[in-house]
Amino acid sequence: MDLLYKSTRNANETVTASQAILKGLADDGGLFVPSSIPKLGATVEELSKMSYQEVAYTVMKEFLTDFTEDELKACINNAYDSKFDTEEIAPLVKADGAYYLELFHGATIAFKDMALSILPHLMTTSAKKNNVKNDIVILTATSGDTGKAALAGFADVKGTKIVVFYPKGGVSPIQEKQMVTQKGDNTFVVGINGNFDQAQSGVKAIFGDKELAKEMDDAGFQFSSANSINIGRLVPQIVYYVYAYAKLFANGEIKKDEKINVVVPTGNFGNILAAYYAKNMGLPIAKLICASNDNKVLYDFFTTGTYDKNRQFVLTMSPSMDILISSNLERLIYRIAGDDAEKNSELMKKLNTEGKYDITDDMKEKLADFYGNYGTEAETAKIINEIYKETGYIIDTHTAVAAVVYDKYKKETNDDTKSVIASTASPFKFTRSVMTSIDKKYDELGDFELVDELSKIGNVKVPNAIEEIRNAEVRHKTVCEVDDMKNTVKGFLGLK
Repeated sequence: MDLLYKSTRNANETVTASQAILKGLADDGGLFVPSSIPKLGATVEELSKMSYQEVAYTVMKEFLTDFTEDELKACINNAYDSKFDTEEIAPLVKADGAYYLELFHGATIAFKDMALSILPHLMTTSAKKNNVKNDIVILTATSGDTGKAALAGFADVKGTKIVVFYPKGGVSPIQEKQMVTQKGDNTFVVGINGNFDQAQSGVKAIFGDKELAKEMDDAGFQFSSANSINIGRLVPQIVYYVYAYAKLFANGEIKKDEKINVVVPTGNFGNILAAYYAKNMGLPIAKLICASNDNKVLYDFFTTGTYDKNRQFVLTMSPSMDILISSNLERLIYRIAGDDAEKNSELMKKLNTEGKYDITDDMKEKLADFYGNYGTEAETAKIINEIYKETGYIIDTHTAVAAVVYDKYKKETNDDTKSVIASTASPFKFTRSVMTSIDKKYDELGDFELVDELSKIGNVKVPNAIEEIRNAEVRHKTVCEVDDMKNTVKGFLGLK
């Protein structure tokens, strides 16, 4: 039977998986959620013998029920191929008393590749299934990683165009270079004079502009999203938690049905939400440990039950988590409200008008699976230094935030459950922050000198994603004000 998707803000709107992927955002501004979370259709013994691609099919077919077996397998095989520099796609590395799930072996060396390698294939397949004749315009805001991963995924994909907005000065130098050197006639990268939340809000406003939608339709275009609000991003992320569990079992690290903890550094909440969905599918996960940086809006939410974005926006060394509006949290709020679209809608309206909302005690009780904490800048730098000195393993700044929070969790709870830490980016993406955490002397080196030094001291090859931007030409130089985002998009599309 087909699994349908409904909006978190309107119980009456239901669509198929392929329609949800194409739309990205529901017409009422809500996010698409499955009408129920399906159960895993394979045992851990079966999963432990599977390749990453086979696990992906086993998980995703439960969610994307209107795709045929051939369609879904083609999407998976086109995504998880030689673009990844390891055969296992998401290797597990044991270090410092935890298992680091390395999610950065794709084309742009960040975990976003895990979903954005497959999204273009899911989207073009969805367009065919729904007889879409328009070109699909991917419109997205990025805090650093989504942008490049989406650009790499959609570059020169027939029938698509992609526009990426990023906060000028709010991403790492390597992240910016990766985006502004992007090739592809259908790509457009724009820096905004503002922060990520302003970029994200600007994109949402463009999505909600009915007049513009009509103008686009007349010109043969329609918008879709590559942000983590798209269900086509969320479903592939569930896969790697299932794969990690199966790998631990296959390697004899855990017994059948033994529970594990999962630690996720997160700003937009999509990555940890995928782990929550995996748990709800039946994966034996005990605690979902949510790690924040100094923008600790999620930590405060889990501690108090109040979500409050009215605070100073802090620029940190983990810029992909510098977020005060965690878009994907809405999917969790909807679920703990008992799938009550009206209640969720009321809370989201409050967030929009007052910048905050409070959940009920009953909803709070349903968050027992979660633990939230945060890592300061000093703690993040310290743990990068310690793990390198003790083990020789080098982690990036976002993974380090997770390591800090995991340490705090263990000290608070004495819980010795085996734990998987989502390692969300390669240290090569944040070389200056990583290397100066190891030794202040490195601050004197240039960005690419730091890359070579990191390769040397960590005994790891420089990823191709870095090599290819060393001397690449800057192709995207557009910068705009937040208020001018809509006109900038119209200019790129040739609309008056």
